[in-house]
Amino acid sequence: MKQYVGLDISMEETSICVLDQAGGVTFEGCAPTNPEAIAKLLRRHAGSAERIVFETGSLSNWLWHQLRALGFPVICLDARHANAALSMRINKSDQNDAKGLAEMARMGWYREAAVKGAESRKTRSMLAARTKLVNLGRDIDNQMRGLCKGLGIVLGKAGSTNLARKVDAVLAEAPDLQDIFAPLLLAQSCLTEQIEKFDRQLMALAKGDQTVRRMMTVPGIGPLTALSFVVTIDDPTRFKHSADVGAYLGLTPRRYQSGEMDRTGRISKRGNHQMRTYLFEAANVLLTVVRRGSALKRWDSKLAKRIGAKRAKVAVARKMAVILHAIWTDGTEFQAEMRTA
Repeated sequence: MKQYVGLDISMEETSICVLDQAGGVTFEGCAPTNPEAIAKLLRRHAGSAERIVFETGSLSNWLWHQLRALGFPVICLDARHANAALSMRINKSDQNDAKGLAEMARMGWYREAAVKGAESRKTRSMLAARTKLVNLGRDIDNQMRGLCKGLGIVLGKAGSTNLARKVDAVLAEAPDLQDIFAPLLLAQSCLTEQIEKFDRQLMALAKGDQTVRRMMTVPGIGPLTALSFVVTIDDPTRFKHSADVGAYLGLTPRRYQSGEMDRTGRISKRGNHQMRTYLFEAANVLLTVVRRGSALKRWDSKLAKRIGAKRAKVAVARKMAVILHAIWTDGTEFQAEMRTA
């Protein structure tokens, strides 16, 4: 008899529900959120499981790989779709959620989420850690600017390195401020050193990946953007058309249509926020920094004049995502005069 299992995962404990082919509950229980403990319980109560499902979350990638290695038919569900189905239940509990997930598995009412490979996950974590350090560094820069402004000192425009020099110049004339700024300068110096360390590691990964190097032929696309795109998509074959990548990254407009109402809104902002940010920055570089002519840049410039720079950058970011996916699947490089319409 076929069995269908729902796992509601939390940090300490996982609720488990097993249904038979007719939808009857054959087992409900809990196990520590540990692959071996969950596997032991599944072997005892769901030996002929057809599908074992759980939602995407902070532990889902790790648990999916561990249970898959133990031979279980695990499926990771899109959390938004699962939440829409589970929200119909009057009473919410881990036990009810596990049962709801098992029912979704039995009926096939779910959308499977792609699970990233271990190497992609590691690189994504490295990119996320670098972004956090960059944000912390910017916060410290702004804090020093604010403190100086309160003392009537305007530091002006400067990057982190030049800003530190300006603050040192201020401390030379006002040594009584040393106790305030010295810890901030030290923290900023340490952050800069660690960011540079991440940059060297990521640059080495980018240089060693032929796909990333081909993506970098697109004007405005640097190693971080290309590398982030590769690890975010992970498997390009899961998209039938390159145009689908824009929607996956949340760069296509929302639409609401009902009866006579048909409204197109702002972009959905679904998917990976960091990847979307990198693509927007790449579009900004193409519009404001890149001097080399190309059909893509001309299209960007015309669009900016017609709808404004900000909206044009969003549109170009989406087009860049499509181009990067096409380069990946075709094995080609960017052509300056490729057709962009």
